[in-house]
Amino acid sequence: MKTTGNTIFISGGSAGIGLAIAKKFNEVGNKIIINGRSEERLQSALKQLDNAIAIQGDLSVKADRLKIAEELKNNHPTLNIIINNAGAAFMNNLSDSNNNSAEKAFEEINTNYISVIDFTALTLPQLLQQEEAAIVNVSSIAVFRSNKYLPTYSASKAALHSYTQGLRDTFAENENLGVYELYPPLVNTEFSAEIGGANGIPASEVADELFDALGKDQFEVPVGDTKKIHELVIPITENVPH
Repeated sequence: MKTTGNTIFISGGSAGIGLAIAKKFNEVGNKIIINGRSEERLQSALKQLDNAIAIQGDLSVKADRLKIAEELKNNHPTLNIIINNAGAAFMNNLSDSNNNSAEKAFEEINTNYISVIDFTALTLPQLLQQEEAAIVNVSSIAVFRSNKYLPTYSASKAALHSYTQGLRDTFAENENLGVYELYPPLVNTEFSAEIGGANGIPASEVADELFDALGKDQFEVPVGDTKKIHELVIPITENVPH
């Protein structure tokens, strides 16, 4: 796929991995549209980008998804790439009966999985009108193995991973639409600070890997430590009937 001259919508684009991706693609000649819940953070991010656009809204809310999809359709008809990057994550101690584990899990599943399915469905008609288009779902190294700190977050990303595989199979015969999955490991962002993000890789490394993968039509995009697991697991799962 071409890596310049695209119109790219990035959810969660005001900070962290989303902003790093925005910067990478902005600097090589793409029209960037970033999304986030905080208008203040969006305006701060725009100062770091050249002629980018911000659309404020919370994609975990149905009304906002509808509003944003309509704005993209009406005001940005050349949209050809969506990057589903916005996410929610909570430390979730399943042994603590007062932890509200289910409420945390509900928010993670809604943000990381359900809202991605719905927003993708809302924007698909527009994407399918383009000569070349892509959907990028940002999952995680956590899709391959959960842990006691982020059990429900890992489950939500595993659900996203499974959905992405099914979406890719659905459009396998469409030569104009690519479905990509980006698997970051621990990344040094504000989002991951609570779980030791300071020990993670820079967000710019994730952006660089995605940029290279798009140029090579490489739909599976493991990053950093995820590459080791990906090399072992994906060849096996690809042999499962589907």
